[in-house]
Amino acid sequence: MRSVGVDLHKNMFYVNYLSDGSSEYRRYEMFELDCFAASLMKTDRVAVEATGNTRYFVGKVSPFVAEVKVVNPKQFRVISDSVAKTDRADAEMLALFLSKELLPEVKLRDEISSQVKSLCQTRDRLVKLRTSLMNKIHNILNSHGIVIKRERLGTQKGLKEVLLSSVPELTKFELEVIVTQISYLNEGISKLDQQIEHQGQKLKGFNNITSIKGIGAKSGAILLSVMGNIDNFPSEKKLQSYFGIVPRVHQSNKTLRTGRITKEGSKLGRTTLVQCTLIAIRYSAYLNSFYQRLKMKKGSGKAIIATARKLLGIIYLTLKNDWVFEDFTNFIIAN
Repeated sequence: MRSVGVDLHKNMFYVNYLSDGSSEYRRYEMFELDCFAASLMKTDRVAVEATGNTRYFVGKVSPFVAEVKVVNPKQFRVISDSVAKTDRADAEMLALFLSKELLPEVKLRDEISSQVKSLCQTRDRLVKLRTSLMNKIHNILNSHGIVIKRERLGTQKGLKEVLLSSVPELTKFELEVIVTQISYLNEGISKLDQQIEHQGQKLKGFNNITSIKGIGAKSGAILLSVMGNIDNFPSEKKLQSYFGIVPRVHQSNKTLRTGRITKEGSKLGRTTLVQCTLIAIRYSAYLNSFYQRLKMKKGSGKAIIATARKLLGIIYLTLKNDWVFEDFTNFIIAN
């Protein structure tokens, strides 16, 4: 049985074949992928790091080998921290650690989950760009003594008011360009929202997660696209860690200190979770009581993060146990 390490790039990949102590190295162009796949043996095991084109690579190679392991590059620090970091060395490390069963594996998402996640990421970028342009308008008007609330810029009426502002001609031209771009962004974001909500219904667990009061169709689709398959998380703590909302732990001898949250994983996922939590505490007496108690002790910031962690625990149990809430407010599960 050979252990095959692959260092994958956009237009090429480097392969190390490890078998019975002997090592062989070869470089392929991406257009040679089919030839590479056909040359593999049914008993081969392949390891490749997760990159932008890993799904395509795995799809081509999987039918020809016993197993393809996709490696989490953040956890496999042997490569990133290597002194001699070359493509050849990376492929050799992957093959070696694969042969010793020491690779941190990451599960690839199914096709629809991957597509919805991409839609959500695109929407997030457009929203950030729109916010940047709105801030620019606010600053331009402010420099001419015109004060307008930022939230007004999020409406068509507010944007029309901007164009009627008494400013110099060149400034008016600049504002017209920015307002036009914001209008285009609004249209694109609206289309993405519709697709995210529509395609999100195809994700496993959609009906379960959206039965939780505070999680709508769009936010449910975002959270599910971030999580992927819930069975990949053996406990709710693992899921909370994946979302980056667990505190950092520093331990030395008998001293144990906890710090701020790790903020690992998806920022979009954390932001959406917190937004859902702010709504959920209005309806759930349990979550509201938990939030208010912590708010008195630690302040609203830490309290909402802790409550978001609690809500994520509920989401985990809901998906794991295939619950659909008939009445989330009273925690009644439909039969």
